[in-house]
Amino acid sequence: QVQLVESGGGLVQPGGSLRLSCAASGFPFSIATMGWYRQAPGKERELVAAITTGVTNYADSVKGRFTISRDNAKKTVNLQMNSLKAEDTAVYYCNAMYQFTTYWGQGTQVAVSS
Repeated sequence: QVQLVESGGGLVQPGGSLRLSCAASGFPFSIATMGWYRQAPGKERELVAAITTGVTNYADSVKGRFTISRDNAKKTVNLQMNSLKAEDTAVYYCNAMYQFTTYWGQGTQVAVSS
């Protein structure tokens, strides 16, 4: 079955960095669109970044600070988050889209606070 397992969340001070990773299995990873979403308390889940083959897409709020990457051999997708702000605090979810079906990981908490 499809599995998406996130890691790398935690507590960081404003201006700091974190790297999230998602290990995928159970589907042909190399042809899936992979993404990261986040959901803050009281808000809707929103797209942070997505990556297909050679194409990336970012939310305006994270452009220039976050970088999404994928390793098709290792079946992983990463999100490097720099210059973190308090408003980046949320649960971050790994997402896979393949053959018109969407899959989600369990989420990892990111908290940005001094």
